[in-house]
Amino acid sequence: MTQDHPAHGPIDPFAAVPDAPAFELTSTDIEDGEPLPAEVYATGAGGANRSPQLSWSGFPAETRSFAVTCFDPDAPTGSGFWHWAVANIPADVTSLPSGAGSPGAEAQLPEGALTLPNELREPAFTGAAPPEGTGVHHYWFVVHALNVEHLHLDPQSTPAVLGFTMRDAVIGRGIIVATGAFDAAG
Repeated sequence: MTQDHPAHGPIDPFAAVPDAPAFELTSTDIEDGEPLPAEVYATGAGGANRSPQLSWSGFPAETRSFAVTCFDPDAPTGSGFWHWAVANIPADVTSLPSGAGSPGAEAQLPEGALTLPNELREPAFTGAAPPEGTGVHHYWFVVHALNVEHLHLDPQSTPAVLGFTMRDAVIGRGIIVATGAFDAAG
């Protein structure tokens, strides 16, 4: 495992990938182990569909680019639910503002960044919307440090293809796991 998250649910989406050293990931919007704020929920679930602010530091000196993902392994699909995936973030970028991944906010991402379609087939962040009766979900916001400047991806690739493509290039991960539940956005 890349980091010890025993309180963050029974499913570790990184258990089957190569280990990578941890680095610091912080946010002014979300906290590790804490419930998501209302604005990070999907609009249909009472939220604003706004991606959280993220900042990272302490990543390996050899980092040449970053990728950012958000995944809910607890979604009742048999394969989880990808909320967000952005590749090719330049190595000199160490934060994203609130809403950078929200629909229509592409200008807030650094030049050259590639947002892949989420599970709704939208190249954007989609907020939490756990179905009724599915308990607490764990939202894995991850910044991946890569040893390559650019991943060659079809813009219509899925986040799973991103994971496969960057598998051997990941040299570090910063992780925040926040929680969400049905009707928690108010």
